[in-house]
Amino acid sequence: MMNEFTGLMKRTREHLMSGVSYMIPFIVAGGILLALSVLLSGQAAEPKSSYFLDGMFKIGVAGFTLFIPILAGFIAFSMADRPGIAPGAIGGLLASQIGAGFLGGLIAGLVAGIVVFYLKKIPVSKTMRPIMPIFVIPIVGTFIVGGLMIFVIGTPIASLMAGLTTWLQSMSGANKIVLGLILGAMIAFDMGGPVNKVAYTFGVFMLGAGVYSVMGAVGVAIMTPPVGMGLATFLAPKKYTYEERENGRAAILMGMIGITEGAIPFAAADPLRVIPSLMVGSAAGAVTAMILNVGNRAPWGGWIVLPVAINIIGYIIASLVGIVITAFMVNALKKQVVEKEATEVDNDLSGMEIEL
Repeated sequence: MMNEFTGLMKRTREHLMSGVSYMIPFIVAGGILLALSVLLSGQAAEPKSSYFLDGMFKIGVAGFTLFIPILAGFIAFSMADRPGIAPGAIGGLLASQIGAGFLGGLIAGLVAGIVVFYLKKIPVSKTMRPIMPIFVIPIVGTFIVGGLMIFVIGTPIASLMAGLTTWLQSMSGANKIVLGLILGAMIAFDMGGPVNKVAYTFGVFMLGAGVYSVMGAVGVAIMTPPVGMGLATFLAPKKYTYEERENGRAAILMGMIGITEGAIPFAAADPLRVIPSLMVGSAAGAVTAMILNVGNRAPWGGWIVLPVAINIIGYIIASLVGIVITAFMVNALKKQVVEKEATEVDNDLSGMEIEL
């Protein structure tokens, strides 16, 4: 049993890449439509003044709502085949609803894959075998994964977020460089997840109190991950798959409009190299914004807020510092992608012919 588990987890990167490949169309379609609606409205917020653009915004949000369940569902699919999709996707949706973000989705997908993998190993009679993958396993697997997400993972995350919020509020008068480092790293850590939301909400709270510098740092940190990853794909294309290079272009647009989630496909595929790079880059950008006394009057990020920024040149400089550091650090850490050789492809095809 231990050997089976080790073999399953040895292919973790393959399982994550499977989830990412199915997720990318959702995040790109949703993110681009959301970004365009904001860009065309010229407002750093939901464009409620236009019925058409507001509709486009809501379609984009729908794509974003689906990408975490899709990610989790197809991670589980890679690990346990079709019976894993429902437990994984439902677990991913619950992760999103309890505020666990894309990292919660990764956990849900892996947990669902493991649970269903072992449920399929349970010996049953011949009469039960046909209904196991379409009835018993999805129900039991979904109950187990959903229960873990709600009762085990959800409560600690909620407590952690409350603690982080209190901590940030206690630091509002502290050294601005330290505050910038913390906010920038938090924004990039889970890109739209609970940690990101705590830092963003703190920025909005300070904005309401008339303190624009915190939102200036947050606004810079928001755009750094996706634009930094987009730049990285241009600087070192051999370190990224064709799919990632294509996604890099969309990530730049999303970052410019203040959508941090554009970097998630890269982080999900290679979290140990990408997430630290994103955190360092965003922290550097946020600190630079604090040092240059950048302000932001809008509860949003990216360059779309430049018309309402305080010290526009400083905002641009801080953004570029974070973007360049992100791109160079991630490229220094990543290895060159090994494309599948033609001979391997031929062998795969011949194997398929034999099976047929």
